[in-house]
Amino acid sequence: MDNRQLKQFLTLAETLHFGRASTALHLSASALSRAIRAMEEELGVSLFERDNRSVALTPAGERFRRHARELLSQWDDIRQSLLEDSDELRGELSLYCSVTASYSFLYEILASFRARHPHVELKLHTGDPAVALERVLMGHEDLAIAARPDVLPSRLAFTDFAESPLRFIAPRRDGPGHQLEGIGGADDSAAGDDHIDWARVPMILSETGLARERFDAWCHTRGIKPRLYAQVAGNEAIVSMVGLGFGIGVVPQIVLDNSPLADQVRILDVDPPLTPYKVGLCVQEKRLRHPLVRALWEQLPGTPRRPKE
Repeated sequence: MDNRQLKQFLTLAETLHFGRASTALHLSASALSRAIRAMEEELGVSLFERDNRSVALTPAGERFRRHARELLSQWDDIRQSLLEDSDELRGELSLYCSVTASYSFLYEILASFRARHPHVELKLHTGDPAVALERVLMGHEDLAIAARPDVLPSRLAFTDFAESPLRFIAPRRDGPGHQLEGIGGADDSAAGDDHIDWARVPMILSETGLARERFDAWCHTRGIKPRLYAQVAGNEAIVSMVGLGFGIGVVPQIVLDNSPLADQVRILDVDPPLTPYKVGLCVQEKRLRHPLVRALWEQLPGTPRRPKE
């Protein structure tokens, strides 16, 4: 049984959901199920109780979770100790970000690090930005480019390096959604919200994440009950659906700056605007003891250097 299998077990033990765990591990649910069954056969006990509705740890699974965490922690400690004694940093770092963040920030962050530490392998995973913090907290990634939440979890360190406004976007006036229900009136290209019936206009929003939280709060303060047309994972899909005329969406400006479909939508001048994103790098505070993580973290402008432990 290797570290990869232990991480698969711990991911499922944390989420208690094969779908979410397999997504976090970049596996199919069936592949994860086979891996767990193989572990159970090797150990000779059932680690999980599962049916069509739920997944739960057995008493043996609870005991094994403590053991798996200890084994991975010991492995991390010895690897860190060996790296500290090495003249040159070697090993592997995993980084998670959205596709948009990979276009906007990744090259600048990694270019100098790659030049200084050519023997460090960088593993990049892209996906929904709404799950970036969760992936770091659960230990699936060493670091992530993410939007800073209003309340930062106590176990996370975060350094921001960019800010992006949150934009309300609608279909272009000469596009397929120019007669979208709930929008009327103005002829200017950056229309305001005076002619928007927020109770009728279909909304296309992120399922979770900071943009969704801020939109929900914006509606609450104005006494609006929005009409949800679709809830999607990933901002790029919102731009596409809005451009096709399915509704109004909310996305960060950096998504529009990098979207090939930006000319298919228009920005609505909505008052009051949503609070902008602060974009930065996040990591578990305890992981900053690791030489590879610390080296990447400390190369960012304005990031305080951490003493070696």
